[in-house]
Amino acid sequence: MTLPLNPAFAATEPPPVMEARRWIEGVTFPADRPLINVSQAAPVDSPPLGLRQALADAALNDPQAHLYGPVLGLPALREEIATQWSAAYGGTIRPAQVAITQGCNQAFCTVMATLAGPRDEVILTTPWYFNHKMWLDMAAVTTVPLETDQTLIPSAAEAEKLVTSRTRAIVLVSPNNPGGVEYPAETLAAFRDLCRDKGLALIVDETYRDFDSRTGAPHDLFADPDWADVLIHLYSFSKAYRLTGHRVGAVVASEARLAEVEKFLDTVAICPSQLGQIGALWGMRNLSQWVAGERDEILARRKAMTDGFTSLPGWRLLGCGAYFAYVEHPFDIPSDQLCKRLVAEASLLMLPGTMFQPEGSAAGKRQIRIAFANVDATGIAEVIRRLGAFRP
Repeated sequence: MTLPLNPAFAATEPPPVMEARRWIEGVTFPADRPLINVSQAAPVDSPPLGLRQALADAALNDPQAHLYGPVLGLPALREEIATQWSAAYGGTIRPAQVAITQGCNQAFCTVMATLAGPRDEVILTTPWYFNHKMWLDMAAVTTVPLETDQTLIPSAAEAEKLVTSRTRAIVLVSPNNPGGVEYPAETLAAFRDLCRDKGLALIVDETYRDFDSRTGAPHDLFADPDWADVLIHLYSFSKAYRLTGHRVGAVVASEARLAEVEKFLDTVAICPSQLGQIGALWGMRNLSQWVAGERDEILARRKAMTDGFTSLPGWRLLGCGAYFAYVEHPFDIPSDQLCKRLVAEASLLMLPGTMFQPEGSAAGKRQIRIAFANVDATGIAEVIRRLGAFRP
């Protein structure tokens, strides 16, 4: 007997990173050409020692760290976020406008659950972050692709043409996953104005904000005194403080929206990880200089990637920033097939553009995402060398 399956789940593609990992199962790589894994955008090193010590101290000596906490997160962490981000963005954010989640993916799912239901529509830019698309599919929400040109920067004017009576939100990710590009402040402002005019939510995911190459605030959305009537902001502590396993993210939105968010979070998680929140708070208070050093290293790797692609005939670097290079390959092979061949023939694991584009997309068949955060300059040079040596 086969048990029932929600048809929306049946129609949802498998997780791309897990799918790609299956490509290397049982594969033996030559000793002189070990696997270089550039498929996943997550730090693999442990948090810095001071943060680990803070976690250990809390685990050993703080009884509250092992109990349920407030559904919307620790008050001290919500206050720290409000204070620091008000200063960073030149606006006013109150602690009551901040909620903590079990990672930024949960932040997105939570917010979207309060906004859209079956047959509603949400606009995602392409190439999109695949987990955003997966949640919409599982929730039976219609994804409306907003195509971008060779700059990978979306156009608010083009987005306006896609808005219907069923549209509930537009989602932007900057610095972008998978494209790596940093959206200009003017682009974000134009989308804010469009969403306000149409009565839509503007969701801005800034998971990679700590690695933005620009100095100062990347946008002035929070400087708008009425930002909370249109903007929902998402963030992850996983990247900046290497807290991937502790699952800590954040939502900044109106108090009315967070009252709805609380319903979802109480049902799904009851509360975010206490230890993870303690680590995030300690990081915010103590690791600004360390994070600045991490940013410098990522920017150096970005330069190594951009420099390297200038020597690859036929390859085109479409975007590069934060943890990602998004490239166009020169071969007459769909990218999903090419990436499988690169595992076997070049010991490279990367994700094809078909995982970030609508089914059948011609652009997706030409594109590849390279997540270089865990590959130093020497490793990046080797990636470039192997790509240059590959012959279909």
